[in-house]
Formats: sequence, structure tokens, C-alpha cells
Amino acid sequence: MGWKAKTAQERVETMNVEYHRNWSEAVGRDMEFKVYGHAGKPVVVFPSSGGSFFEYEDFGMVEACRPFLDAGRIQLFTVSSLDQESWLNQAIPHQQRITRHAAFERYILHELTPYIRYRSQHHLFMATGCSLGAFHAINFLLKHTGVFDAAIALSGVYSLRFSVGDYMDSELYYNSPLHYLPNLNDPVILDRLRHSQIVVCSGQGAWEEETLRDTYALKALFEAKGIPAWVDIWGHDAAHDWPWWRVQMPYFLGKLGY
Repeated sequence: MGWKAKTAQERVETMNVEYHRNWSEAVGRDMEFKVYGHAGKPVVVFPSSGGSFFEYEDFGMVEACRPFLDAGRIQLFTVSSLDQESWLNQAIPHQQRITRHAAFERYILHELTPYIRYRSQHHLFMATGCSLGAFHAINFLLKHTGVFDAAIALSGVYSLRFSVGDYMDSELYYNSPLHYLPNLNDPVILDRLRHSQIVVCSGQGAWEEETLRDTYALKALFEAKGIPAWVDIWGHDAAHDWPWWRVQMPYFLGKLGY
């Protein structure tokens, strides 16, 4: 019998893959997520703009991370988002967007996090995401250092300008890293961030102009706060797209020692 190479889908199916759907009191409806891998550092994966919990697999990111999953170095938890009901919903007032994002934050912190801690026996997680998922990864890391101690943010924007333009109030302020980070002076939080693994990456190619601008701005703030983040700017061929993110994610996981 001749040997036949497995398809990407068949290879994914040989690892531990789980689908979960549970009622969320915070959100007021069922929330879905998938788990990939059997052991290792829990990695909460936030979807890109308009994406869902299954896009990381659909766009080949799970397969790109396969060596780390098979070795038991990481476990991926790919979550749903409420972005279409919050930051991306231009049809509703700012306050309603904030309210829906707050529900999403409660879901992550009070419903998903306890489950991940129970099953993984890890206390601190990594946050990651591409595009709008990178925004969430950095925002959750900066705001919740008791939950996250690592982040890999690929091609993100880090100000809520993309949602609300120049409008700002106190609630928006605390969800816009480029606004609140300059005034973050809590010594305990800063010490935790200085001991965290933080990677922020942007290319200089197609559709990366806004992300490149925000990445440089975030780099300056990290330097001003003495936070040793690794801000990596890739070349003019590196675009805001999945083929590049499939290269970047395993590259950074390897460099961080996973």
C-alpha cells in the first residue's frame, strides 16, 4: 500500500481538538470556543476583525503552530468575540459599544478564565491575535496582569480611533491602550509587565499603514515605561494578511522558547 500525505485538515484532526458551546451569563447567550493541543501554556486567541472562534483553524494558524501543540508546549483556546456588537458596530451609540465590550471582558475573565485554569493547571496565560485580535491581546494583557503574562500581537491597532474617531470619555479611555498606558504608574502592574513576554509585530507592506503607526506609538510608550517589549517591524513585503501571520506566529513562539 502506498503512503499518502495527509491533508492539513487530517493533520489537525490527529491532535486533541475540542469544540465547546456554553451559556454565558455575562453575554446573555451561548458563547463558542475551540481547544487545540493537550498540554502547555494556555494561549487565548482573539479573532481578527469580524472573525470567529474557528478562523484560526480555517486560515491555517493552528497548523502553523502544530510543532508547539504536538510537543505539549502550548494549548490554543480560540474564542468568539463580540466585535460586531461592540467596536465594529457603527450603527449604535458609543455607550452601547462599551457595554457590549464590557460583557465580553466579563465573559473572558469570569467564565472562560476559571475553566482554562482548572483544566490546564496554569495560572497565567498568553494572549494573541491578528489585526483586531492583536488589539484585544494587548488590551487584556495591560489591564489584567493577574491573568496574562505574555502576548504576541500581530498587525494590530492600539487606539480606539478605529471605532470612535476622536471621541473619548472615561470608559473608552480605559479600553484604548495608547491613551491609558502613558498614565499607567501603578508599581505592581508595571513590575508585572516588565516581567512579561510581550511581542508586537507589524509589517510595512499592504494594509499595514495604520498598524505600523500604532505599533511605533506603542513602542515609544513601552520604552518610556521601562517595559522591555519586543517590537519587531518586518519588511515592505510583509502585508496585513494571513500568509504573513502564519510565518510570524511560529517564529515568535520559537524565539520565546516555547
